[in-house]
Amino acid sequence: MERGGWGVPGLDGELGAVLAGLGGGVREPVTPGNLAARQERDAAGRPRPTVRELRADGRFEVEELRVPRASGGEDVTLVSARPAGIAGPLPLLYYMHGGGMITGNAWSVLPRLLREWALPLGLAVVSVAYRLAPRTRYPGQLEDCYAGLCWASEHAAALGVDADRVVIGGKSAGGGLAAALALFARDRGGPRAIGQLLLCPMLDDRNDSFSAHQMAGVDLWDRTSNATAWQAVLGDRYGAPDVPPYAAPARATDLSGLPPAYIDVGSAETFRDEDVAYAQAIWRAGGRAELHVWPGGFHGFDTFAPEAALSRDAREARTRWLRRVLSA
Repeated sequence: MERGGWGVPGLDGELGAVLAGLGGGVREPVTPGNLAARQERDAAGRPRPTVRELRADGRFEVEELRVPRASGGEDVTLVSARPAGIAGPLPLLYYMHGGGMITGNAWSVLPRLLREWALPLGLAVVSVAYRLAPRTRYPGQLEDCYAGLCWASEHAAALGVDADRVVIGGKSAGGGLAAALALFARDRGGPRAIGQLLLCPMLDDRNDSFSAHQMAGVDLWDRTSNATAWQAVLGDRYGAPDVPPYAAPARATDLSGLPPAYIDVGSAETFRDEDVAYAQAIWRAGGRAELHVWPGGFHGFDTFAPEAALSRDAREARTRWLRRVLSA
């Protein structure tokens, strides 16, 4: 397939069929003109599960916590969850949800995290309800995530978690926030994670990679949507040459001293090249990164096609990495 001089990589067969069946509303790019309506539609169409629902008839212990921000103002909400009846401090997955930093919530991601990782790995999860753009600009999202991480580390005993076995992670925008959080904690002398789980992370505000151009108008999250989200996050700083790495980790010039990273991305998605470049930069800095480029995967393919063979392979690879990191 050729489009405007850019060769477009083919989709995995199962994923292509799912993508073709998605409604136009899902595939419509996010623009500054429709952003507010998309946020309203996301909030209405994705009702977040209640704490009672997340407890799943007693299988999990779940509570909402409110912790102070260093900058003052309203507290940050964290959703803490763990398998019920497991004694002793558990390792912790500190997780940031996706949605371009403009949509999504901390509750809706938990059923899958609890089912796929918390139960089989004996893992606690804290999901962060960071503020969304454009109502909150950078550095608000990062401040929320860092405040929650510091609080969880300082109150590990009360949470029943092991402060020395914390993995920070997230998907899409949440993966970008996890990468930024690793940089920020390193430079601030904050809590040190044993790993960073970066799933199709949103890393580069410049939006100018080969894959960003290649997948424009094709991927579910394309160059138009990406530009809209970064402009909402950065405001007047959008497009500036001095955007800090804590806003866009691809801007970082020093990736040394970071926790081992797991990075995965689809071959047919906007973020492919910035994610591959980030893994390469970690290697060049002497760090450890495990990189998976899933052939024929579009952005978020495992969410939209969870039973596809490629989605199952991706989940299994992530679980194997988590198991290795937690047992090291």
